[in-house]
Amino acid sequence: MTRNDLADLSAFATIAEERSFTRAAVKLGVSQSSLSHSIRGLERRLGVQLLARTTRSVSATASGMALLQELAPALERIGDAVAEAMKQRERPAGRIRLIIPRTAIEMVLLPKLVRFTQKYPEIVLEVTSSNDPVDLIAGEYDAGVQLGEFIHRDMIAVAVTGEMRLAVVGSPAYFKSNLIPRHPRDLKDHACIGFRFGNGLYRWEFEKGRKALTVSPQGPVQFDDPDLVIRAVLDGVGIGTAMEDTLREPISRGRLVQVLKDWCPAFPGYFLYYPSRRNQPAALAALIAALRLAT
Repeated sequence: MTRNDLADLSAFATIAEERSFTRAAVKLGVSQSSLSHSIRGLERRLGVQLLARTTRSVSATASGMALLQELAPALERIGDAVAEAMKQRERPAGRIRLIIPRTAIEMVLLPKLVRFTQKYPEIVLEVTSSNDPVDLIAGEYDAGVQLGEFIHRDMIAVAVTGEMRLAVVGSPAYFKSNLIPRHPRDLKDHACIGFRFGNGLYRWEFEKGRKALTVSPQGPVQFDDPDLVIRAVLDGVGIGTAMEDTLREPISRGRLVQVLKDWCPAFPGYFLYYPSRRNQPAALAALIAALRLAT
């Protein structure tokens, strides 16, 4: 069935209901001649006469009545589905598929989740945790959260955190038997716990003034979960990295020792990103407003 068939079938149902080409044309907002042409084309394609016409009246034939009995409920379901889709544009409701790194879930989403779910009880957030940058369209996601440097230029991006800084840390127990590094080059003498994306190991980037260095961590273990990196650091396995904001409590309590701080500059933080502003569902607009960084 083609798109034209669906439009013509809907027109046929309206004519049968109104029992008049004139009234049906007014209801559908088309000309009577255009409507007649559509029905003649439909009857020709189906090979049966659907409507009996006289100068005074219009009625469905036996074939038309048989078709109408099956067609009317289907058209009603289609109408209901279209109306529901339009409601999702107008009111915050429906499902949003969101992909977001584990760290960003804890920093950005969880602190606002209770208020968001209470305010928008008809929205269902389907959250996938992934550290890897993804193609939203290919993955069939409505939106994602990621560091600004990983977001493609054709995406709309909204800041959900301020600037961030990487922290390089080790445990007091580790530094009892290992010298504290003063320069990124000193890391070659340390057990560096790696964080791994799906496409490879994350390289530690350092910058001070006009000097910039990149270090590929060499150590006994690599994880694809930033929480496990810090767990291993706390246990004294070696030195690791994480977002400074997530480590303030263990650093302030002396459970972690931050090093090379003067080599770790700030960089743009997390952004919520999505493909287009055109015909944006109300549910997505509500999520953007809830997570947007207050200015």
